Amino acid sequence: MRFASRILLGAGVAALFATATPAMANAETVTPVQTVAATTSADPFYADSWGPYYSGDKKAEAEGKVTVEKKSEKKWYWKKYHKIVKKCTWYKGEKKCKWVKQWFKKRAWKWEDTYHYTVDSKLTNHKWWGKPRHFCAWETFKVVGFDGSTTFKSFKNCSKRPGFYSFSGKDAEHIYVKVGRGNHGHFNGYQSGWENIYSHA
Repeated sequence: MRFASRILLGAGVAALFATATPAMANAETVTPVQTVAATTSADPFYADSWGPYYSGDKKAEAEGKVTVEKKSEKKWYWKKYHKIVKKCTWYKGEKKCKWVKQWFKKRAWKWEDTYHYTVDSKLTNHKWWGKPRHFCAWETFKVVGFDGSTTFKSFKNCSKRPGFYSFSGKDAEHIYVKVGRGNHGHFNGYQSGWENIYSHA
C-alpha cells in the first residue's frame, strides 16, 4: 500500500485516468443545524494512485486513484448563552425584584473544514468465461469515517473489457479495498485481504 499527503496527481495517474453574542454571555452549546458549502482549495489536499491489487487466483485486478479536497464550509448551529435579567414578582401588594441568570439561544455559524474524497478504479476481469460461480471480477471498498462509522461500496465486471468506476463521500479516516471473484450477484471467492489505499494525515 502507498501513503501520500498533499501532493499533485503524478504522470502515472494522469495516464491511467483522463478523467450578537450578548456582552454577558459566557456559555455555549453547539447543536448542528445546517451546512452550507463555502470555499475550496484549487489544489487537492491529497492525490495518489493505488494498486494494482489482485484476487487470490490473479484473475481479477483492481487499481485506481484517490483524490481528496479540503473545503471550508459554513456550519450553522444553535448558540446557547445566558444573561443576567431582572425578574419581578408581586407579593401581598408589594413588588419584589431580583437579578437572575436566564438562558437564551440563537442561530449562529462557524467555519468548519471537511474533506471530500473521490475514489476512481479500473477493474479488469482476466477470465470472463468458465464456471458461472467465478466468471466476474469484484472489488469492495470499506470506508471508515472520522466518527468511526463504516460503509461499503462494491463493483463487479463480468466482461472482458476493463470496467471503470467511481464513488465519492466526505470525512474518511481510512479507505480499504478488497479484490476477488464471483458471479453476477455475489462476491464469493478468491478474496484478497483488505488493502489500505488512503489514510487521513
